Amino acid sequence: MPSQPDEKDYEEKKVLLCVLTLLFLGGYIDLRYGDESSFNLEPNVPYGWIKKGENQEIPSRKGGNLNVFGLLNLAGELTSYQTTQKVDSQMVISWIDDFASTIQKQTIIVLDNAPWHKSKVFMDRIERWEELGLFIVYLPTYSPHLNPTEILWRRMKYDWLKPQDYLTKEDLHNAINHILKNYNTDEFSID
Repeated sequence: MPSQPDEKDYEEKKVLLCVLTLLFLGGYIDLRYGDESSFNLEPNVPYGWIKKGENQEIPSRKGGNLNVFGLLNLAGELTSYQTTQKVDSQMVISWIDDFASTIQKQTIIVLDNAPWHKSKVFMDRIERWEELGLFIVYLPTYSPHLNPTEILWRRMKYDWLKPQDYLTKEDLHNAINHILKNYNTDEFSID
């Protein structure tokens, strides 16, 4: 199984994303990048620095799951949905249905190739969204670097969530909600 995108598909999608970006910057469309991420009480700590001889404990336990689906555009406008349940096609469809009811201009959502984005029930819904002016475009396989929402998840997990946010499920969920509500402010922005 290859771990690289198909070269032809990759180049075609990059060109398409450039065209869509220009249309977005010109104000002709809204271009949203969609993705899901899961948060739980097991902190994401890539490394840390403390004084020699000191110990710093960070609690870690199972549970506290919160799955977040984000729709982010290049202006930093974020629409997000959450569940403590498993994310599946029906869940994503309901979120996109809700988002579709708010669009004010032709909108493109760029998604990865997760099974719940490509299931029969999901694919069957695309025509209805297109009637509302919402279109789905898929990233090439193995190309998360083309989705800016991945940067948001990484910043949340590695920079913005603090050790004290992992003390309880409520602390974690409150911290995530605070970040999502205040995203693209001076407190939480991706530059």
